[in-house]
Amino acid sequence: MKGNISPATSETISDAARLLGEGALVAFPTETVYGLGGDATNETAVARIFSAKERPRFNPLIVHVPGVAEAEALAEFDDRAREAARRFWPGPLTLVLRRRADAGLSLLASAGLDTVALRVPAHPIAQQLLRAVGRPIAGPSANRSGRVSPTTAAHVAEELGNGVALILDGGACPLGIESTILDLTGAVSVLLRPGSITREELIALLGEIASPPSTDDLPRAPGSLPSHYAPKRPVRLNARDARPGEALLAFGPEAPVGFAEVIWLSQTGDLAEAAANLFASLRRLDRPEFSAIAVMPIPEHGLGLAINDRLRRAAFR
Repeated sequence: MKGNISPATSETISDAARLLGEGALVAFPTETVYGLGGDATNETAVARIFSAKERPRFNPLIVHVPGVAEAEALAEFDDRAREAARRFWPGPLTLVLRRRADAGLSLLASAGLDTVALRVPAHPIAQQLLRAVGRPIAGPSANRSGRVSPTTAAHVAEELGNGVALILDGGACPLGIESTILDLTGAVSVLLRPGSITREELIALLGEIASPPSTDDLPRAPGSLPSHYAPKRPVRLNARDARPGEALLAFGPEAPVGFAEVIWLSQTGDLAEAAANLFASLRRLDRPEFSAIAVMPIPEHGLGLAINDRLRRAAFR
């Protein structure tokens, strides 16, 4: 089968763990998007991730572990990190922390920085895989760099083909949008990337949450380049009327008329539903017969911050 897709079973998860231990790449589902996994302690395996994704080597990777104990062996945790981990792990939160000198991680995974981005995924297949392999796994989204993130095994196969040793098929990812990334390396917590865990939730737990400075020369976290999550078709935001040949991503009960095709992110205006449908819907409309993909306005609060962040990067040219 193209892309080596296999249903996730105890047997195929064991096969995936063996392949990862041998330095191969394995794609696996998480609650956010599918990840392209490689042994984070193996420089060659990590280099293979960058090569398969055609990813700039200054762009760091997220390292996945099964629990807090494994994370604390890799990074320095302060009270904020412990509180965030207690509240949100396992789950869609990535913490950027100072890497321990004895962590044993590939320096390439951190893109030469003295930090590491860590996550404990909640998806049962990801958990089974991480515990079976017994080592930290670098796992960026399983797509070509800058392209639309995959939320099904078929998306991974379309993006990476046979460049992955095995794709564990766990169905569609329930959240459908990448993890929130929180930088806790300074005195003030910094939200590097919005996600399913909202700024409001983080403020309620930790107090002040800052935005990243616009003067950063290099990304401190994945998904922070200006152009990212991009389909081949141009993306037009805040669309309220139709232009010739455009398809539409609609939000809410009523959509403007005159579009070549309409797909609803959520007809009821549910932001969680819209996030879960976002990347798959962009892929469905990324077809040559459309001049562009128009997107109706999305509320700029809660999960809408994360959705609009992805859309602005998708629209960047």
